[in-house]
Amino acid sequence: MATVAPACCRKLHTPFEGVSHAATLRSSRKKAHTLCCTIPHMSFPSLSRVVVASRSLQSLSSSANHSLSAAIDSIAAPSASQSSISVSPLGAHAIRLASARIGISQSSLNASQSIRQNHAKASSNVTRVTQVRAFSVAPSVRATASAEANRKPLFTKILIANRGEIACRVIRTCRKLGIRTVAVYSEADRDAMHVKLADEAYLIGPAPSSESYLKADKIISVCKQSGAQAIHPGYGFLSENADFADAIAKSGLVFIGPPSSAIRDMGSKSASKYLMEAANVPVVPGYHGDNQDPDHLLSSARSIGFPVIIKAVKGGGGKGMRIVESEGEFGSQLESARREAERSFGDGRVLVEKYLKRPRHVELQVFADSHGNVVHLFERDCSVQRRHQKIIEEAPAPDLPPALRSRMGSSAVAAARAVGYRGAGTVEFILDADSIQSEREEDWKYYFMEMNTRLQVEHPVTEMVTGTDLVEWQLEVASGNRLPLLQEDIKPNGHAFETRIYAEDPDNNFYPSPGPLFHLKFPEPTQFLRVETGVQQGDSVGVFYDPMIAKLVTWGRDRPEALRRMEDALRETRIVGPGTNVEFLRRLCRNQGFIDVDLDTGFIAARKGELLPPPSDLPEPEHVVAAAIGQLAAEGALPEKDHQDPWKAYAGFGVNYSGSRRLDMGWGPEVGKVGRRKVFVEVHFLEGGKEEFSVKIFDGSAAEPFATIPRVTIMSRSSSTTAISSSVSATTTQMSLDVQPSDPALPSRILTCSAVIIPVGESDGSASVFVNGDSYQFSLPVPEHMGKSHKMEAAGSVKAPMPCRIISIGVKEGDKVQKGTSLVVLEAMKMEHVIRAPHDGIVKSINYKVGDQVPEGRHLLVLEEEGGAKAEQH
Repeated sequence: MATVAPACCRKLHTPFEGVSHAATLRSSRKKAHTLCCTIPHMSFPSLSRVVVASRSLQSLSSSANHSLSAAIDSIAAPSASQSSISVSPLGAHAIRLASARIGISQSSLNASQSIRQNHAKASSNVTRVTQVRAFSVAPSVRATASAEANRKPLFTKILIANRGEIACRVIRTCRKLGIRTVAVYSEADRDAMHVKLADEAYLIGPAPSSESYLKADKIISVCKQSGAQAIHPGYGFLSENADFADAIAKSGLVFIGPPSSAIRDMGSKSASKYLMEAANVPVVPGYHGDNQDPDHLLSSARSIGFPVIIKAVKGGGGKGMRIVESEGEFGSQLESARREAERSFGDGRVLVEKYLKRPRHVELQVFADSHGNVVHLFERDCSVQRRHQKIIEEAPAPDLPPALRSRMGSSAVAAARAVGYRGAGTVEFILDADSIQSEREEDWKYYFMEMNTRLQVEHPVTEMVTGTDLVEWQLEVASGNRLPLLQEDIKPNGHAFETRIYAEDPDNNFYPSPGPLFHLKFPEPTQFLRVETGVQQGDSVGVFYDPMIAKLVTWGRDRPEALRRMEDALRETRIVGPGTNVEFLRRLCRNQGFIDVDLDTGFIAARKGELLPPPSDLPEPEHVVAAAIGQLAAEGALPEKDHQDPWKAYAGFGVNYSGSRRLDMGWGPEVGKVGRRKVFVEVHFLEGGKEEFSVKIFDGSAAEPFATIPRVTIMSRSSSTTAISSSVSATTTQMSLDVQPSDPALPSRILTCSAVIIPVGESDGSASVFVNGDSYQFSLPVPEHMGKSHKMEAAGSVKAPMPCRIISIGVKEGDKVQKGTSLVVLEAMKMEHVIRAPHDGIVKSINYKVGDQVPEGRHLLVLEEEGGAKAEQH
């Protein structure tokens, strides 16, 4: 049964906003109290929020008791035309908390609770109610009427200096609060979702972020032009740029973030270490000094002891970071880290620290206001990473001893106080995973790593377990108001996970995999599931920005339940176009080590064989059948149902009126990879006018099929076509197939599946098959008659694995190289990628120079084996 708002609600129904209503209750003393509940649609589906606002704590009468109780009852007892709504134990706790602070009698609450319990039994749809948001009530037990009277109004219009899902996320909260939004966009983002959702949007430059989203002067100019009063930086881009914060303040605008001094203090990893030591926050052993001479840094690394980690002084997001296992590789890794740091942050300075063998990445969400209040909203575990970047996060961190959780929370608050913090921030620690196995507290080791002076990508998991809206908190604090809650009021409830869905290739070292989104389908949000995205079907994941497609966030009463819901959500996610990590994330959720909380930052590397299994030699016959029928449907080559003219029934099979069709496919882990295994499919029509076939599947040029399916009956099918561009359309066919196995003793099987077909053009097409949540990818090769030039590959060529820019070339023509030698360094998606020699040989030719932009698949150079033979790199 769907959750709906009461009939009196005022609808704000957009793809990213909830349905809300407000019932204004007036007591006999004309004291206004507003009860607002937000029933989730796509905004915060896990939580409904009861908001009790009062102008005064001191003059609430018994009539107020009755009004609030009646309002609570009205939520719990909807009219006959409304869906049933129940209130969870968390909601009851929130209501009791509010009532205790304003003097509502327990008997009134008991009566309301009885009604709620009765409706809870009748309703299968549970709406969870979170903490009370009442700035005269919930933010502080010590709040006074005079303090509440001084509460400042929120902004009426803000500019969001960002793009993608975080811009959409901020817009969602602003709509809820009645704040108008201004978007900025680059030429590449003209049709982006955040541009469409905002009230106003302004072009600020070309696609490269250095010419658009990093242009502080343009952004500030647009803000003033639009009449916005404040700028929300989101994350990334200028969010941790102290000069940007200063420039905003000098322009008479408000920066929705921390003071510039805190950004500078925490933006320097070396300076922040000294500040943390002074604040008695534990720091990892290392060198954080100003001497950047390579020999001095190497000497420091020797003193610390290998392995060490090199980090950019102003780093973040894994950029400018290298793990060095031995002294011999220190020089090359230092040079690479400095180069990446200079490009990413404009500062090539680094620090050197001890690298823990089994560290867990545990971070604390902190919040501070300008009135001296600092709180933490408990911790998140972000240990499972690839390429030093997070892909799955959870809250709270599992298996932490309560005493350690308390200590880490206190350290995080101390860190924020040490820099005079204000707004949202994250204090990141590395926790020695082995040390917490000890029962002795003195053995537990954790160290300050860095503080991110912004809202984090993974903030939704904190919102899910604490019942908060952290963007709303940011707006309140930036307006000069107090924190909504004090530390003792913040209680975690349940468990939450977030997975980041990226356009990347897990089988190719997680390299970015940009491209158009031909087909995009996410699960329907519920009270336990949030879908955060900034793209839609038909958009393209480009090379200029981060390749994240979406975030899925799930909540459960405990970790196993939240994890099961995440695996279900991933199973319902269907993406065709760029390669993605969806299947990898599903395997991660099912991995026994992850389930058992055997976590550290080396988790993926240690379980690579489990998480990245080699593809099967041959596809499952049923999946080939689904791909073949999907292709025939996309071509309009299936016979018309119940057609009486057998010639017309067979017409879709072209000139071969015997009723058979041969289809060529390629089988492999990702669409578009060179060296796919060839699969040939013969489809034979069985009965005129009916959609029944027999299918034979051949491996390559084999004379005999490796699988024969005597009968496939299409029970039902429906197709839809979506135009992606003026020349490309994707056809999606939903089908139910009755498949008779080759063994007549076995029963037939009903297969419910879908196939998304991208037709062959100048390049290979693709068939993406989804069966029971699993996805299978086939390529549809360009036929030989369309030109052999498309199929030709330069022997011995080393190709660009993605669209990229050449950063450096480490060889010259005529050089002899060994397998594994660094040939070319590329930059793509803000990350550096090293292309190494696939075999020993001689560099025959180099086709590009430093600074060139290179499309995916282009030949960077030709590496000839000694003796004249050339071997093609696959």
